[in-house]
Amino acid sequence: MRTRRPAALTALMLGCLALVATTLGACGTAKPGQTQLVVEIFGDLGYRDLYTKYEQSHPGVKIVEHIVSYDDHHKNLQAHLLGGSGTGDIEAIDGGYISQFKVMSDKFVDFRDYGADPGTWLPWKSQQATGADGSLMGLGADVGGLAMCYRRDLFAQAGLPTDRDQVAALWPDWESYIATGKRFKANAPDGVAWFDSGSNIFNAIVGQAPVGYTAPGNKVVVADNPAVKNAFNLAVEAVQAGESAKLATFSQQWNAGFQRGSFATVACPAWMTDTIKQNAPQTSGKWDIATIPGGSGNWGGSFLTVPKQSKHRKEAAELARWLTAPEQASWIFRTQGHLPSQAALYDDPAVLGNTNAFFNNAPTGRIFTEAARTLRPQYQGPKDGDIGPLIGLGITRVDKGKQRPAQAWQQVLKDVANATEP
Repeated sequence: MRTRRPAALTALMLGCLALVATTLGACGTAKPGQTQLVVEIFGDLGYRDLYTKYEQSHPGVKIVEHIVSYDDHHKNLQAHLLGGSGTGDIEAIDGGYISQFKVMSDKFVDFRDYGADPGTWLPWKSQQATGADGSLMGLGADVGGLAMCYRRDLFAQAGLPTDRDQVAALWPDWESYIATGKRFKANAPDGVAWFDSGSNIFNAIVGQAPVGYTAPGNKVVVADNPAVKNAFNLAVEAVQAGESAKLATFSQQWNAGFQRGSFATVACPAWMTDTIKQNAPQTSGKWDIATIPGGSGNWGGSFLTVPKQSKHRKEAAELARWLTAPEQASWIFRTQGHLPSQAALYDDPAVLGNTNAFFNNAPTGRIFTEAARTLRPQYQGPKDGDIGPLIGLGITRVDKGKQRPAQAWQQVLKDVANATEP
């Protein structure tokens, strides 16, 4: 499930959120003379205050944002594109799904026609949203990046170091991370697990591999790629060692786990820092951030697109460019933790020097930009968005004692084959 990227607050995913210049209320219609732009997204991308700012400088524009669940959003977008109607003026697409929609690039505007320079974003980020015809169908909104968030207080209670550099030294690789989890469990407070779920550990490990689910040329290689099986085996090893809290990611129980201190570590892309803060504000100062085992990686990240169905392509493209411009991307990172995908910002002191008080003043700018700089971009295939959750479910079945590892892996292979048949 390495591509799943939800809203920080589950309630935001249940309906329609209309954002206008002065109020936050139900979906409405534009006033006479106004152009209404509908933005369809699958999670809180941090745009609310920016919408207000944009409307104030563009009085002829009203912005309405709809937030639905991750899976439903992408399924709806595909159905609307194939059906010829129903899309928003701007549609967000997760990095795990961008290849699926890139084969339909003719259904999206080419942002180059509206003044966008692909060189504004990290080269691999722009490449992910570049169609076979060279069109730039998506603008990079954010990059996941990857680190490890951990509870300093729980580490101290278990006799582990709490300084982030010393903590990072505990786990240069994933085998060391699992071994440290065993040390933690030997002295951990009652009822506290080492991590939240086995599927999240898998997400982080497989995301570091040179090749993931699909090889260039769009051949699905789950059954043949030892990196995928190794990630599965490591996650299962940790699960069977009793290190998992067995919490389904982004569920209400998972949210409550942050509040209750149910686990001591969580694989942490940049956007998850805000998820933790929103779920458990009372834990401020108890969290910190260290380098992820393996040193780098990526989980999630999104794009903004404008379907050609939009009746306001020019205005929508202008808004999408503004939302993903460096000034706005820097502000979102500094206030809400979403890591920019604009190349120039990685040397910007405002980004590079950013710290997060909630995480014990961790140098989030340095940690996440270094992770993003050193990651090896992984090729994404059209079916990757479907494959990841199937493997995650296999690990969850082991996590909950419903299947043995060998059985779970064989079912994963069968499920993946069924999901990727031509």
